[in-house]
Amino acid sequence: MYLHLGQDTVIKTNEIVGIFDLETSTISKHTRDYLADMQKAGNVVNVTMEMPKSFVLCINRDGKSTVYISQISSVTLLKRTGFMDGISNV
Repeated sequence: MYLHLGQDTVIKTNEIVGIFDLETSTISKHTRDYLADMQKAGNVVNVTMEMPKSFVLCINRDGKSTVYISQISSVTLLKRTGFMDGISNV
């Protein structure tokens, strides 16, 4: 299955490690440092020209990590994945 992140970017859902809210997750210095390191390594893909709201961490089957920055909220992306469909009381 695939997840549309915005613009012309689509990723495989089985490569997703996590979907994060950019505003709340970057409060942590560790997250900010991780994102900065990924940016320096050239592993960040910005899929928006608008104000970013979330980022998605993916690891492909070769073990390469990629961070996708999206203007779509983390809640909306999570709903699009269907990960929560089988869980009740959420």
